[in-house]
Amino acid sequence: MTISFSASRTGAGTWPRAVGFALGLAALLPTPVLAQDLRFGLELNNLEEVEGECRVTFVAHNATGVALDEAAYDVVVFDETGTVAQRLILEFGRLPDDKTRVVQFLLDRDCNRMSRLLLNGAEECRNEVGQNVPHCIDMLVTSSRVDVQFGS
Repeated sequence: MTISFSASRTGAGTWPRAVGFALGLAALLPTPVLAQDLRFGLELNNLEEVEGECRVTFVAHNATGVALDEAAYDVVVFDETGTVAQRLILEFGRLPDDKTRVVQFLLDRDCNRMSRLLLNGAEECRNEVGQNVPHCIDMLVTSSRVDVQFGS
């Protein structure tokens, strides 16, 4: 499609209408995903006391733009004194792009005996064809909805 503009007196009102038309067309075109929109979100979502133990809930959301065949993280639990108490491997399995998954662990301690959960690294991060990809760490964004520190 070609849009031409005329500066003649008879076409004087054409210029603003043509610009408006062009801007309207641009608004209909798909916008590219910006780099800051790409992320792997990992949230410490909840801690729940269960008969002297602590149920820990994590929520992962793959918004990396890549389907992941395997996604797993190494997490270290620190007790109330700051001493390493336990290690977990959070296995989220296959996560297509824009997929959310929840995993839970039952730890052999009261929830109030944890001061911090350290994300030690990505244990596995593979795309659909089995290649290691950096998305699980390079695009990682951690958050916590509870009073226990979570992240790196």
